[in-house]
Amino acid sequence: MLLTALHHTIQQLEQDFAAIPPARKELLQQLTAYIRQKKECQEIVKLIFICTHNSRRSHMAQLWAQAAASYYNIPDVQCYSGGTETTAFNPRAVMAMQEAGFGIQSRQDGSNPVYVVSFADEEAPVEVWSKKFDDAANPAAGFCAIMTCSDADENCPFVPGVESRISITYDDPKNFDGNPQEEEKYRERARQIGAEMLYIFSEV
Repeated sequence: MLLTALHHTIQQLEQDFAAIPPARKELLQQLTAYIRQKKECQEIVKLIFICTHNSRRSHMAQLWAQAAASYYNIPDVQCYSGGTETTAFNPRAVMAMQEAGFGIQSRQDGSNPVYVVSFADEEAPVEVWSKKFDDAANPAAGFCAIMTCSDADENCPFVPGVESRISITYDDPKNFDGNPQEEEKYRERARQIGAEMLYIFSEV
């Protein structure tokens, strides 16, 4: 069972599927098709979400995709994230994901903290921290790379070991850091990414 607060958020986000524009759904279906093909071949689904700094959108997408796979009972899905450079999982993004219902605790402090993220009682928690997409913690081959920001998509023209590459980009909530709308925009982005990852897995 998913954590209670997260389960409640997911039920809310499922109601947003109808609001996803048709053109956007067509884009999201590319990832659905990749996942479905891997499942039909009885292969492990490995997804790496890539953004420039691996600090906000890529982490949100990784965690939502992993939770979505659990929620829709799609086994053997492994979700990762990385960047074209290393920074840190931004604390504003951490707070937005906690608000959505993820259980997030810091395991290692420092300039690039390591967080332990829980999403379901019976599922092992996920360790997340900022890393490059080719970090040893990520798979080196047989994966789909999902580019979550246009900057990474443009500046990362080649991802070694990739089976498929899909661009599903999101506006950066970083643009509102220090702005009165900051909290609202981080919440908005977390919920948008959540709804779209859930839609992708609901179609599998």
